[in-house]
This record gives sequence, C-alpha cells and structure tokens, in this order.
Amino acid sequence: MALAVTSSSTAISGSSFSRSGASSESKALQICSIRLSDRTHLSQRRYSMKPLNAESHSRSESWVTRASTLIAPEVEEKEGEVEDFEQLAKKLEDASPLEIMDKALEKFGDEIAIAFSGAEDVALIEYARLTGKPFRVFSLDTGRLNPETYRLFDAVEKQYGIRIEYMFPDAVEVQALVRNKGLFSFYEDGHQECCRVRKVRPLRRALKGLKAWITGQRKDQSPGTRSEIPIVQVDPVFEGLDGGVGSLVKWNPLANVEGADVWNFLRTMDVPVNALHAQGYVSIGCEPCTRPVLPGQHEREGRWWWEDAKAKECGLHKGNIKEEDGAADSKPAAVQEIFESNNVVALSRGGVENLLKLENRKEAWLVVLYAPWCPFCQAMEASYVELAEKLAGKGVKVAKFRADGEQKEFAKQELQLGSFPTILLFPKRAPRAIKYPSEHRDVDSLMSFVNLLR
Repeated sequence: MALAVTSSSTAISGSSFSRSGASSESKALQICSIRLSDRTHLSQRRYSMKPLNAESHSRSESWVTRASTLIAPEVEEKEGEVEDFEQLAKKLEDASPLEIMDKALEKFGDEIAIAFSGAEDVALIEYARLTGKPFRVFSLDTGRLNPETYRLFDAVEKQYGIRIEYMFPDAVEVQALVRNKGLFSFYEDGHQECCRVRKVRPLRRALKGLKAWITGQRKDQSPGTRSEIPIVQVDPVFEGLDGGVGSLVKWNPLANVEGADVWNFLRTMDVPVNALHAQGYVSIGCEPCTRPVLPGQHEREGRWWWEDAKAKECGLHKGNIKEEDGAADSKPAAVQEIFESNNVVALSRGGVENLLKLENRKEAWLVVLYAPWCPFCQAMEASYVELAEKLAGKGVKVAKFRADGEQKEFAKQELQLGSFPTILLFPKRAPRAIKYPSEHRDVDSLMSFVNLLR
C-alpha cells in the first residue's frame, strides 16, 4: 500500500518524511491557485509523502494504573460521529463524484488517501487532480499481480507526476503460508487466508496512518455484496490514526456510478488503464485469482470463479457486505467464522467454565468474547490472529469464545460481556479474569496489556 501524496516540488527520499513537514507544506499549497486545464503543468508536479503506517505511541495513562481495575466501565460508542456522516452521506447522495472528492479532500487534507489498484481508482485520481487540491495515493503489492498491473502503476505515476508508495505483505507470514500449504492452496480451501496475509493485514497497517480513505467501490460491482454502499461512512471494520471505534472514515465517490459511465469518463479524459481490460478482464486482482469474463457475464465472475458468488470479497471491504434481512443476532450461523488460526483455540462453554474455576493456571489465557457478524470483531481479527502468532510458545494461550445467541446471557452474567468484542485475560495466579479496558485493539496495545498482567 502506498503513502500520502501531497503536491510539492520537494524531492522525496524514502518514507521518513515528517508529519509536521507534510502538514505545513499541504496548508501552504492549498492557498495556491491551480489551473485545472493545464494538464501538462500538473503532470510535471511532484508529490511529497509521509508513511501511512505511522502509528501513535502516546499513552495518556500507564497500563498498570488502567489494568488495576478488574472490571472496567463500558466504553460508550461515538454515536454522534456516526450520525454526522450518515447525514452527510444523505446530503451527498445526488452529488457528482467530483463534488464528493472535493468535499473529502477539503475535510481531511493530508490525512486522507486514495486506495489505488484498478480502473475505478484511476478515475478517482483524475477527479482528485481536477479539484486542484493536494492528494495522496497508496496501493497494495501482494506479490502476485499481473505484469500489466505493474505497468499501469508506472504509467499512472508518470501521468500525474506522483510517486505511489506501496505496502507489502509480511515476508515471514507469506513464507509460512507457502511452505505449509503450497503456492495455490486457495483453490482447495478458499481465498480468505491468502487474502488476509497478502492484502488485509498490509491494508490495516496502512490505514493506521490515516483518518480517512477513498475507494472505487460501486454498487453495481457486486450486487450480492456491495449493493448498499454509502457515499461516506465511519469505517465499520478498520481503525485509523487515532485508534478505536469510529477512528476512520471511508469515502466511496463512485458508489452510485455505473461501470459504463466510469469507462466513458476514462476514455474521455484519456487516462492510463490496465492493458488486460482489452483482453476481456474487467475486475482485476491477483494473477492466479483473476480471469477474463465472457460477454454478458458480470465483472465479478472473473474473480475467485471456483467459489460461491456470495464469497467474492477479499476482506478489504468486509464492512460493506450486505446482510440478509433480519437482525444479525438472530441468525449468526449464516455468517462466515472469524479468528480462524492454528494459534487461536476455540473454547466451548465447558472450556470457559473450567477457566473460571481454575485459580492456579499453568499458563495465562487471553480470550475474546465475539460474534462473527459484529463489524468491530471483524475489525480486530487480523491484529488478534497476529497477536496469537507472536504469543505462541510464550506461556500465553490465545482463545475465542462465541458469546452471541444462547451463550449471550451466560457471557453477560459470568464473563463481564457488555458489548462485542470483549477481551479477557485469565492470569496464571489470579482468581478472576481481567477485562481489557480500551478500544485500542492493535497488536502493540494488546501485547502490552498481556505482558504487564499475565
């Protein structure tokens, strides 16, 4: 995934560009007037960058003090913020993509970035250019993209005078996946595990350096999963720079635009497109998981074609997957399971009850009380699985307990469940579980909590 790109004549070297420098430069540049019709002049401009995965390490209070309270008060969700963006989405429902893009860049400045991978995202970059405002672009390199896709990235950089900075998957995780399961395990057991390693986790790291991001999602891309995409929303899955629920805003300027109109716009503006489109590819992802579609087929039929149509999402936009009618809590079995890893133990009610009875445990236990349909549980899936991998063999068992449905009342009475997810630490020598008191569910915060109390 890439980093921010704000308009500047300053030469860039690496990802160590300071946040204060980027902010002051961005504010100065916003004062300048930009001739939108002068494409040649704009294409010669360069963009300065700052790391997207820059995370705040400030702590307003010590972990020891916070952890001394065994039962923490419930953290109230920021309902007001959610409602504000719901109202903004309604207000922008009939707005053009250009107007939406302008509003997004105006509202978040250098703390928002365009997620770039394909045709729709080139349109987003073109809209950003037309606003005259500085903008940032990032992208994921999974290591399995088509050569034509890399050529598109290069062409876009040259066309717009930008330098896209990429986020890559963790080499150790990729190595372990390939060594254990081979290069093409996704054909046998589904694409979710590979996508989690190569796409979702790098995206999560990138978004931790932002307060908002811009995607090319459209409602007509996948009627089964994207038919209710809003123009703007508080991201229900990922966390942003400030951490916690509601810390990231997601903009979808093309939500109400049809694919044919996007392509007409691209042709009219004469912008770079992926050469694979001319070969019948419409929706393009990684090379092993993408193929051309036939005339009359929907564009998403070329992605993960060996799987059911309802599963054709990689996890980047899990929060926009349309649920069936009715309350999610009333039919949890229909939702895909989460926290699936060899390092995460699935506990039954009996197992949890045994943990509650033990006072002198040989190992500490970290347990998440979850519901697979809960977007906040989904949001912490990658960090929790990563934490389990880091704690493997270090005297701490990492587990999950599905606490919705018929187990919900038991979890409320015996396990301090207030909302999903609830995280409990069962120390080696303590009679009672300690409830994790924070909304910050990143790996470092959870690791500090465990190390101080186990």
